[in-house]
Formats: sequence, C-alpha cells, structure tokens
Amino acid sequence: MKLIRFVSICALAVATPALGQTVTDPVDAVEAEAERTQRVAKQIWDWAELGYLELRSSNLLQDELRREGFSVTEGVAGIPTAFVAEWGKGGPVIGLLAEYDALPGISQSLSASREVMEDKGAGHACGHNLFAAGSLTAAIALRNWLEATGTPGRIRLYGTPAEEGGSGKVYMARAGLFDDVDVAIHWHAADRNSAAARTSLANRSAKFRFKGVSAHAAGAPERGRSALDGVEAMNMMVNMMREHTSMDTRIHYVITQGGAAPNVIPDFAESFYYVRHSDADEVRALWTRLEDAARGAALGTGTQIEWEIIHGNNPLLVNETLAKVMDAKLREVGGVEYTAEERAWAAKISESLGEGALPLESASEIQPYGKTLGYGSTDVGDVSWATPTVGVRTATWVPGTSAHSWQAVAASGHSIGAKGTQVAAKTMALMAAELFTNPQLVAQAKAEFEASRGENYEYVSLLGDRDPPLDYRK
Repeated sequence: MKLIRFVSICALAVATPALGQTVTDPVDAVEAEAERTQRVAKQIWDWAELGYLELRSSNLLQDELRREGFSVTEGVAGIPTAFVAEWGKGGPVIGLLAEYDALPGISQSLSASREVMEDKGAGHACGHNLFAAGSLTAAIALRNWLEATGTPGRIRLYGTPAEEGGSGKVYMARAGLFDDVDVAIHWHAADRNSAAARTSLANRSAKFRFKGVSAHAAGAPERGRSALDGVEAMNMMVNMMREHTSMDTRIHYVITQGGAAPNVIPDFAESFYYVRHSDADEVRALWTRLEDAARGAALGTGTQIEWEIIHGNNPLLVNETLAKVMDAKLREVGGVEYTAEERAWAAKISESLGEGALPLESASEIQPYGKTLGYGSTDVGDVSWATPTVGVRTATWVPGTSAHSWQAVAASGHSIGAKGTQVAAKTMALMAAELFTNPQLVAQAKAEFEASRGENYEYVSLLGDRDPPLDYRK
C-alpha cells in the first residue's frame, strides 16, 4: 500500500514555500503541523466552551486559517460561532468538519487520577478540542499539498458548533451549506483506531416545562399544584413505556429544575429528554408517545405543560465505497505508539477503568473493518444525507475509556490525545488527496450515495424549522 501511494502522489511533489521543504505526500504536510496541532488542541481544552458559546475557540480556528490564506465566512446559518473556510479553485470540493464544544458538568485536570478543576464547570469529555485541531491540521496540510502539487480542487473546513445536544450541523445542512460538496470527511476522538462503516442512532431532545401553583407545603397544601409532581409523573410513565419499545430504543432524561425548598410547593419544574433509535421514523413515533405522557402527567397533577425541541439528528448514512478506502488509509498511517512516560500515565488511567480496561497495545492496532451500528448520535448524520460522507476514529484516549468520562477529559488534554489527533489528520489528508486525484472514486461514492437515499429523497430535519437554540447551555 505504501508503494502505491508513493508512486501515485510523489510524482506530483514539488517544493513549497509554505513548508520550506519538498512535500512528498500529505502525511509529510501533516507532520510539519504537529506543533500547531498540539497547541490548538490544548488551548481549546483549556477554554472548554459550551455549545453555541465557543467564541474564543471558533475565533482561534478562524485566525489560524486566515493566516494560511483561507477565505473565511463567519456566522453562517444564523450561528455566531459557525464558519466556513475555503482555499483553492476548481473541483472537486472536499469538506472537512471541525467540532469544538465541551460538555457541562464534568471537568478534570491532566492528572491520571480523578481531580476535579473547581474553577471549571465543563470539560472536553468527548474530545472535540482534538476534533477541531485535527481537522484544522488536515485542512492546512492539504492546502499546502494542493499548492505544492498544482492539483485542482478546493479544501473547505466547516466550523460546526454545539454538536453536544445543539445540532449545529443540522442548521448548516438545512441552510444548504453542504450542497456543493463532493465528499465530506469527519473524524472523532476514541479509545481505538477504526474506519469501520459505522452508522448511528437518530435522536431528538426537548425540555419539558411544567407550571403549577406555589403554596406552603404544610400550611396550605390544598392550594398548591406541584410542577415537580408533573415532572415525576411524566418520568414514571416514560419509564413504564420503555418495556414496550424496540431493541434499538434509548431514552434518557435529567431533571434540570425541581424546586428550591421542600416546604415550598414548586410552581416550575423542568426535565430534559433524549429519545434515540436507529430509524428516524421510529424516533418520531416514540416522540408522539413521549408528548402524550407529558400531557397525561400535566392533566393528572393539575399543572400546565409546554416543551421546546432543542435538537434532532438523523442517523449516519454510511458510504462503504468511501469507508473501505478510509480503512486502507488508516492502516497505511498506523496507530498510536506511546513513549515510556505516556505508557506509565496511561497505565494509571487504565487502572481506574476497572473491568472496562483494554490492553494498552490496542492503541497501536487498527480494528477490523465492518459495517456496524453505533449507539451514539451525531449531527454529522444530517451532513451524510446531504453529501457522501466518511469518517475515522483514532485512539486519542487510553484503550477502554468511555466518552463523556473524566478519563476522556484528561487524555484529550494530554500528549496521547495529540498523537491520536495526528493519526486522524494524516488519515484524512491521505483520504482527501485520493479524492482530489481519483475522480472515479468520487463518482462511485456518489452513485452509492444516491442509491442509499433512494428515489425522490427529500431532506427533513428532526428539529423542524426552529432557529438555533443559542442559549440552550446558558
């Protein structure tokens, strides 16, 4: 495989002032950006900004791109922290996705043991700081490679906010920002390396708000109507509903507000629900039952109910034509190799994982290729219904680490995370270079894409026509 790449790509290599050396292939161009990768990843990790509030993270990425000659359009799709950056001319157009929002309610230092950072209420427990840095690196490396080789085409980086429950990409897809993209490429932080054709669950979320009547809980209970009773009644009914759903169904919730004092009957309470399924139509059907439970809870407790759809994602539409090539590129790059110091740090993290721990050697391995169902959800799904899309996951976390954990936060700020990010950037750069120079591959991917969507396909988002919920994390 390495020999094939050397022949097909090295023949195009010329000197480039951007790197001050001969660009033999996109991997060299990525390697030259290693310092930038780590610097940007760590800075966004330090800021840990929540969805639609990622002003500094978004501006940092835009500044880096402008310095490299990209034209940048900010504030797209009605989202202040969303942007589109492009370099090149002609075609094809290859899009790279970048995420940069953190998760609320979880923080962690770089320590290999649990150490909450009291001054931070959020953390990059899903590695989106790495996602942003890796895609940035790949975009700049490809810009340098395109210029050096004289290859026609445009590289376009999409700054996509609020993946965690905000569906930033859905609004961008709804605005038609991916309609002229030939292929979109994404990646994600993970505990292992894989380019499997992995689909995802569709999902929808909403905040259910119950309104009641306040009164003294002991002195005048008959005058009150508890909004918290409404929330709890809804939760009870939904939990009973779980028995009567199909195997792919996932329902989860939190009570975001439930009152302030036991002796005050709360006149307001709120719960935040997620519903997921592999089929978007099944999500819609489950959602109708969820709304009925909310109405019944309000009726039974003498309260009022209203709800706001917060986000909704379609499932990933896999493209095996692209996935098989991405798998080959990942195997060409190889996995993550730890230094002795990194291995010692990773061993401590591994101890904290208990039965979920995997051999540290897993970080250097590439997982078998196959078509799989992932039980998470992502707004990349909506992009994949707009244009052929392919992704890769790399070992940025200690093997066995779960996303949305303190161990993931720690590794996302560590050199281990930066190393896995470089693997992702190299793999994406090789994939994009193949697409730029192999029109037959692009044509085959588009043919599969059209066949998978089916005749008379019409895009429908799961969040309706609402505007972006820019305050959902405030």
